[in-house]
Amino acid sequence: MESNCVQFLGDKTILITGAPGFLAKVLVEKILRLQPNVKKMYLLLRASDDKAAMQRLRSEVVEIDLFRMLRKDLGEENLNELVHEKIVPVPGDISVHNLGLKDPDLLQRMWSEIDIIINIAATTNFDERYDIGLGINTFGALNVLNFAKKCVKRQLLLHVSTAYVCGENKGLFLEKPFKMGESLSGDKKLDINVEFELMKQKLKELEHQDCTEEEISQSMKDLGMTRAKLHGWPNTYVFTKAMGEMLIGSSRENLPLVIIRPTMITSTLAEPFPGWIEGLRTIDSVIVAYGKGRLKCFLADSTSIFDLIPADMVVNAMIATATAHSGETGIQTIYHVGSSFQNPVTFGQLHDTAARHFTKKPLVARNGSPIIVSKGTILPTMAQFRLYMTLRYKLPLQILRLINIIYPWSEGDKYNDLSRKLRLAMRLVELYEPYLLFKGIFDDLNTERLRIRRKENIKEMDGSFDFDPKSINWDDYIANIHIPGLITYVLKQ
Repeated sequence: MESNCVQFLGDKTILITGAPGFLAKVLVEKILRLQPNVKKMYLLLRASDDKAAMQRLRSEVVEIDLFRMLRKDLGEENLNELVHEKIVPVPGDISVHNLGLKDPDLLQRMWSEIDIIINIAATTNFDERYDIGLGINTFGALNVLNFAKKCVKRQLLLHVSTAYVCGENKGLFLEKPFKMGESLSGDKKLDINVEFELMKQKLKELEHQDCTEEEISQSMKDLGMTRAKLHGWPNTYVFTKAMGEMLIGSSRENLPLVIIRPTMITSTLAEPFPGWIEGLRTIDSVIVAYGKGRLKCFLADSTSIFDLIPADMVVNAMIATATAHSGETGIQTIYHVGSSFQNPVTFGQLHDTAARHFTKKPLVARNGSPIIVSKGTILPTMAQFRLYMTLRYKLPLQILRLINIIYPWSEGDKYNDLSRKLRLAMRLVELYEPYLLFKGIFDDLNTERLRIRRKENIKEMDGSFDFDPKSINWDDYIANIHIPGLITYVLKQ
């Protein structure tokens, strides 16, 4: 293990997939800011050619507000020079052999230069099409592993998964790898190649039936959810991520492998500044809907622990684990990066904090008036939620439908519009149900041991690689960092 993370990153050549995704951007900014002497970063991103890849790097990574500290410290011209010198945008796709790279000279150069491979690329849609989920999350992970094996200077493959590969069971989840073919349904055997063939066969059938693209997409989504639930996972996302872990774990040979399993990733706690976030993440849709006064009732158990972890802590843990395990032949280590074991926060606490925040600092409606929020109704079971929705919305909808039949000119298409919105709301609640009512805790023994080891043996500059969730004051973070970040970087943009 090197003396610290900054020294470790110096003179390294790193491949990062998943750019320009949320987590990858935080990682790239961190490396450039704290170790400008990194040798090179190859960023794999989806693009048609080199020019398009460079355009995406500029518009979706370097020019966004996340890089404002670097821009302020270095100046625009020096930052552009640093990016030009250190970052190589590579058009590619992890679902394709050799990551979709077509330039043989570039391939040979990357294989000869790369030291560290960090795979963040994923599709995170819960009900993703099965073909896409398998292509990216499962076999895409294997493609990255096979690419890493060809890198002659390889020291480590770091793969970012999700803690929720554990499924819906209750209790304490340990940092242990999956066995190949392991199924969460107990008696069933999971064969990843059979899953792949089933997907291909279904796709071929749909194409032969002259189905529309929309029909094919929906059928692929339904197939993914059906196969996931058959084997004990709640959705296509975590099912395909679990299979990806199985493939790389069983195929790694002597390549050092670290699998990071973060929980629900939220806005930055401290670096490069507090509150940066991009897009609405798992809990954020709930917070925003509540602040806008649209959430009158919600499915959740007030006592359930919501395992949140700021993005900069995840990135710090990624760099720290890479530093710790680089060059350790044959190892496979799992790290849970979350807060439920060390510093748990319940949905009830989050709800109370959000209620206090929006009461004191309400959002403003389009007409300029403040939006008044109420506590709302929290229902702890899906049965209670369905009953509430039936009484509150479905029965009035049926009355509206009857009025539409008797007086078709009275309400226009209001019934169909409201009915569509209700179906969408129920669909979203059903997708989120496993996490809203989740009763698990993620053991982080490996992560805690690394934290202790680093604290005892290593002096980092200004605690700049902290990933200890015990340091988070949840009320302060949610009210003064996370919600203001959502308003600034999501709602206003």
